[in-house]
Amino acid sequence: MSDDKARIARQFIQAIPHSRALSMQVEEIGNGVAEISMPYDERLVGDPRSRVISGGAVSALLDTCGGASVMCHPTGPQGTATIDLRIDYMRAATPGQRITARAECYHVTRSVAFVRATAMDEDRDNPVATASGAFTVERPKAQRT
Repeated sequence: MSDDKARIARQFIQAIPHSRALSMQVEEIGNGVAEISMPYDERLVGDPRSRVISGGAVSALLDTCGGASVMCHPTGPQGTATIDLRIDYMRAATPGQRITARAECYHVTRSVAFVRATAMDEDRDNPVATASGAFTVERPKAQRT
């Protein structure tokens, strides 16, 4: 992947207000794969007794990571938006731990990109959630037919 595409994908993530509000950080990006993390934050707790992060914050992380994987796919989408995102929550994230999402854009058609993603805390072998989604593919005018 070109440095230009990586820069554009990073700018895409930083332009999203909720990504900044959740302090999302790009860990890896390129060739249809993105890894983005967010720190544990007491403001995002969904259950004060357990101190577990809200599922909404996890879904935002998975959605953003999925979009980033589309943006950095070698076929060169110029933009993307979520069409559909199915999330299966498997367990609560461990309070106090950073949550990381890893997404792969595994198939792209003329107008739709398909993504698989996983969210995990420090126990990377025991996922917090998995997701599969479809995203729009916006191509430069020269590539449209």
